[in-house]
Parts: sequence; structure tokens; C-alpha cells
Amino acid sequence: MKARFRLSLLGLAAVLCAAQPTTTLAAETARPAKELSFGVIQGPTLEQARGQALDWLKSVKNDPEALKQFEAIWANENLSHLDKVADTLTLGSADAAKILGDARNTELPAPKEIPALVRDQKQPSFFRNNLALVYGKALSNRRIHEDALEVLNKNVKADQVVDPSALYFHKAISEHALLNKEEATRSINKIYECADAAERYKMVALLMQLDMETWQEKGLTRIGQLMGTVERRLDVARGGPQTQKIEAEIVKRLDEEIKKIENQCKGSGSGNGEGCPSGAPKDGSGGKPGDTVQPSSPQKDSEGGNGKGPGKIDPKDYKGDPLQLGTLPEIERTKAMMRKIAELPPEKRKMIEDYYKKVANEGTANK
Repeated sequence: MKARFRLSLLGLAAVLCAAQPTTTLAAETARPAKELSFGVIQGPTLEQARGQALDWLKSVKNDPEALKQFEAIWANENLSHLDKVADTLTLGSADAAKILGDARNTELPAPKEIPALVRDQKQPSFFRNNLALVYGKALSNRRIHEDALEVLNKNVKADQVVDPSALYFHKAISEHALLNKEEATRSINKIYECADAAERYKMVALLMQLDMETWQEKGLTRIGQLMGTVERRLDVARGGPQTQKIEAEIVKRLDEEIKKIENQCKGSGSGNGEGCPSGAPKDGSGGKPGDTVQPSSPQKDSEGGNGKGPGKIDPKDYKGDPLQLGTLPEIERTKAMMRKIAELPPEKRKMIEDYYKKVANEGTANK
């Protein structure tokens, strides 16, 4: 349910962001955005943003055809300030057009590194900051949230872009997706400080705030969130050490939940505890002499059993410490965890099994 809510939230964000407001041109002197002393962040007006964009374009491509296309871009009332600046950047720079086109194209593999042009401190401030904002926005829209935050945090200054609220909005989206509650809350507060923040930004910001109020640091809800993070990273080709670290955290948390269930079974009084495997003695013993043992899974060996074995397991399958599962190949790690969660209650087991099946399928596809 939680994962479904987050997906709906991001979908709503995409829909709201697609509906751009219109603004009437006003003749004013160009000036950059600035943060006022009383905490309200004021971005440039449309005319001021237009003046900055035109000055930059003339410095790199001052020809009649380019200027004609520029006028068409800025006459389009269906585009936001930032979209008009983005189109101006692609008009004046073939490299910017290529970078943004690749980042936005969902038919192409997710970008694996931040382009040098986005990080080039030798570029004019207007070009560098707004290009980084538009690029970070594209990464956020494609759910490449780690890279989006790296770009937005390191390469964008709020007083150098045409829409500071867009900066804080896309930072908040990525921070929320990465479960960084404190950082997302700060970015959301900044959205409210922006004097000209779009209502769609404020609406989605409120939804994110409401969602974060329900977050818990422990339990299956948090595990489900971490599973969603791993699935997203696999979808955008971000496997490797960081993903494995999150997987190890999932395994550790699952182990804690399983132990909690086992302890509930042992201390639940007469009969099986709530959530205990059917037929399993509540205290973990073999029951009274003569009682029939009800195993939770078929015995693998052909020898007769009495349910009183030493409990040893093959170290090749699972070495005890959940973090050691991270040293196994991805498929073997998945299989080992499948065996470990076999005794969970059905509704909890299904959620976890669905996740690990996806991980297993990804691992097979990548070999």
C-alpha cells in the first residue's frame, strides 16, 4: 500500500508539473533571483528571465534565425519560465541539446554519469546554473534520484536560476524518494518561502509532508520502502555496492522481524502464537512425548526424523549473519532469503517474495 501511494504521488507530481501556468510579459530591468532578508525567496519575472536568456543567446548565437526561434519560444504561453529557458539553452548550445535530450528520453538507458558540461565552472553563470537545474529535473523525472540530488546540490544556486521554487521542488521529490525525511522537509519549507512558487508545487509538497508523517523507522513498512529503493535502482541500472548495501540492510531488518515473530510465538501462551507457522509448538520444543511433529517444510534427507536434530545448516546456503548474505551471488542470496522467510505469515511473505523474485529476475537478466 505504501509503495503504491508513493507511485501515485510521483504520478500526480508529473501530471501537475505538465500543467504550466501562463504569465504576462512586463517591461523591467533584468535582475537575478535573490533571497530577501525576511526569508522570502523572490525569483525573476518572466520579462527579467527573458532578458537574461536573450543576452546569453546573443553571446553564443546572434543570428536572425536563432532570434526568430527565440521569439517563438518566449511567445508560447503554455511554457513556464524554466521551460522557456531550457528551450533557449538547447537553441544556443548543441551540447546542451544533446545532454538534455538523452536525459529526457526514456527509450535510452539511464545516464550513468553527470556530463562535464553540467559541472563546467568556466561556463557563464546563467547557462551553467539553469542547465544544471533542467538536467537535475530530467534525472528526477526519470527516478535517478541520487544523481539528481548531486547535480542540484552541487551545481545549482537558487539566486542564479530563473525559478528557485523548481530547484527546491525537484530536490524535495528526490529526497522524499530516497527516504531522506529531514532534507525533504527543509526543501519543502523552501518551496513555501518562494514568493512565486506554483500552486502545483505546493500541492505536491503538502502530499509529501502528509506521506512522511506516516513513515516509521522500523517494521515491514520501512522494509517495503527500502525494497522499493532497490527496485528503482535496478530499473535505472544503478546496481553495485550501494544497492548491495541497501539489500544487506533489508536482510538485516527482515531477520529482526523474523526474530520478533519467533519471540511472539514463544511467549504467546497456550497454542500457537499469532502469526506462528501452523503446527509449530509455541515454545520451540518438540512437544510432549508421542506428539506428532508438524514440520514447516518437507525433510530433504531420506532418513527418518523426529524433529530433534541439532539445527545445523549448510554454510554454503546461509552463514547465520544476515549481512553475510551480501557476499553471495545475487541469485543465491535471493534463494537463501526465500528459505529464511518461508515461515512468515502469508500476507507478509507475499510482499517479500514478490520483491525478491524481481531481484532474482534482474540478476538473471544481467548475466
